[in-house]
Amino acid sequence: MPELTEAEAANELMRLAKAIARANRLYHAEDAPEISDAEYDALVRRNAELEAAFPHLVRADSPSQAVGHEVSASPLSKVQHAVRMMSLDNAFSDEEVAEFVARVRRFLSLGEDEPVDFTAEDKIDGLSCSLRYEKGELVLAATRGDGSTGENVTANVAHISDIPQRLAGNVPDLFEIRGEVYMSKADFAALNAAQADAGGKLFANPRNAAAGSLRQKDASVTAARPLRFWAHGWGAASEVPGETQAEVVRAIASWGLPVSPLFARVEGVESMLVHYAKIAAQRAELPYEIDGVVYKVDRLDWQQRLGFVAKAPRWALAHKFPAERAETVLEAIDIQVGRTGKLTPVGRLAPVLVGGVTVTNVTLHNRDEIARLGARPGDRVVIQRAGDVIPQVVENLTRGEDRPAFVFPDHCPECGSEAVAEEGEVDVRCTGGLICPAQRTERLKHFVSRAALDIEGLGEKTIDHFFALGWLESPADIFRLRRRRAEIVALEGWQDKSVDNLLASIEAKRAPDAARLLFGLGIRHIGAVTARDLMKHFHELPALRAAAEAARAGDAQAEAELTAIDGIGGAVVEALGDFFHEDHNVAVWDDLLGEVTPPRYEVATVDSPVAGKTVVFTGKLETMSRDEAKAQAERLGAKAAGSVSAKTDLVVAGPGAGSKLKKAAELGIEVIDEAGWAAIVAAAS
Repeated sequence: MPELTEAEAANELMRLAKAIARANRLYHAEDAPEISDAEYDALVRRNAELEAAFPHLVRADSPSQAVGHEVSASPLSKVQHAVRMMSLDNAFSDEEVAEFVARVRRFLSLGEDEPVDFTAEDKIDGLSCSLRYEKGELVLAATRGDGSTGENVTANVAHISDIPQRLAGNVPDLFEIRGEVYMSKADFAALNAAQADAGGKLFANPRNAAAGSLRQKDASVTAARPLRFWAHGWGAASEVPGETQAEVVRAIASWGLPVSPLFARVEGVESMLVHYAKIAAQRAELPYEIDGVVYKVDRLDWQQRLGFVAKAPRWALAHKFPAERAETVLEAIDIQVGRTGKLTPVGRLAPVLVGGVTVTNVTLHNRDEIARLGARPGDRVVIQRAGDVIPQVVENLTRGEDRPAFVFPDHCPECGSEAVAEEGEVDVRCTGGLICPAQRTERLKHFVSRAALDIEGLGEKTIDHFFALGWLESPADIFRLRRRRAEIVALEGWQDKSVDNLLASIEAKRAPDAARLLFGLGIRHIGAVTARDLMKHFHELPALRAAAEAARAGDAQAEAELTAIDGIGGAVVEALGDFFHEDHNVAVWDDLLGEVTPPRYEVATVDSPVAGKTVVFTGKLETMSRDEAKAQAERLGAKAAGSVSAKTDLVVAGPGAGSKLKKAAELGIEVIDEAGWAAIVAAAS
């Protein structure tokens, strides 16, 4: 990639790693994707292209090395897979399929005339699951998780009629059958209709409905959901009943498990592509969602020779379908305000059937995207449904018509506050903060969170309940809850002791740490570290406010004072100015400081060999959290930075340290391990 410098490539790889990790977490661990499969695939392909062009920049957290997502947050118990559950490499064109076959031939050193058979089957969009049978009895069912560790869903799959508790016929002593738990299109539509009638959560697509239904701590919830299963492979086995993929799949079917009705054995590229086209033609009419065709080398001895790369077998490939498209009318553009204040335009469509699903809404992303499309209510548009999440507009067929352009609001539709986009950003955000109804409860939850004021007993459900009752509208209201003691005690689930404990934890924060309070207000760009940096300089909140307001008014000296603080840039100064520019934010600020009195902010430090130095922690810390390590550094008079640069004095590296450790070596920066850091801390104590 000659157009990219090495530094630009490294930065893009960092951004891609974070974006793909977030997408994996939302898709695999939370069943709540926010980007389409096509968008995700594009990120992964770009990452692969960059890594191929700059192999020395491959990161330790590269998505090319990861499968799925870890399951640490799951309420279900963990299961170690006896044989790792792998992912699949993707192809998006006929040429890539041909290259896959050529790679197989090259790797196996096959002659041009030697035939290579493959199996081909539709790739169902479900949740991967492994079923362990011992002497024909189902003893364990587990999700894929991160490939090595999954979730135990044995009790849940007992309610899936497609999964037998005992296999029929003559089966090996141990055999793990792997496949997909899914939900049919019709069952998905019925479930969402029932959820809507009951005021419950609506699922984005059948895959998420299946995942959310299977990954339940209460198996009775799974029992009430219409889940299905089909098998496509296997894991650990005491004996494999066949010498080819096709033979083993037929054996699995004979034991009583469903397999794909479109499973076929094909020879060579031409036959593979013919079968792909056959499946693609049936896609809309199939009773379940699919997103491609999976090819596998048929001979098992060849599979064994081909082996695996980092996260996928060399002998298999997923040939993905292109995004499906349809034409319809954009009837309206609504502006939704998210919990962070972001204004997101959503297009309301004349209902249209795309790939068997009726679509009525489409994301328009942001102000720039509307301008790029020239989108206006009344336009006829082409929409693309990729991955079954909210579709996107790919073309405006009537943009040449002489009608007024859509005017993106410059004030929040929820609270009337100014809505602005910071320099270099495309997102427009409401500046209303704590007074904006769309943001208020989430901001209150952030205000009492552990990293902010850390008010024990005031959890999310309690905040939602008190907000609904009209008792909590701003942070200051938290400190006025003592006046409602009798009303709280009268609520279901509350008793004298629990109310007194809550009020005591609130009263204990009447003199809060100023940096925590500043962070808790949720001002854009003011994270916990930035809040501490600001308070180290100003010591008092009124002094910070005065400087921010002066800088907003054009006082160059005030702006220079702010930006001279290490770690504070123009974005932080602008965010502070925007916050205090809004009268309602000032009212919230004044009201809060009428209830609490933060003491002068001072950071107690001790003499240490790292005083005045910049320290970077990288890799996994095994004896402390990253936050604890950073707090130790500050107490020792050092600054904890997030990246390695020429200004870095010391790097503390734990297991798994990657690019930061490499950069430290290149710059000649001192590197110690966690034990070395602990010794510095102990000596200074």
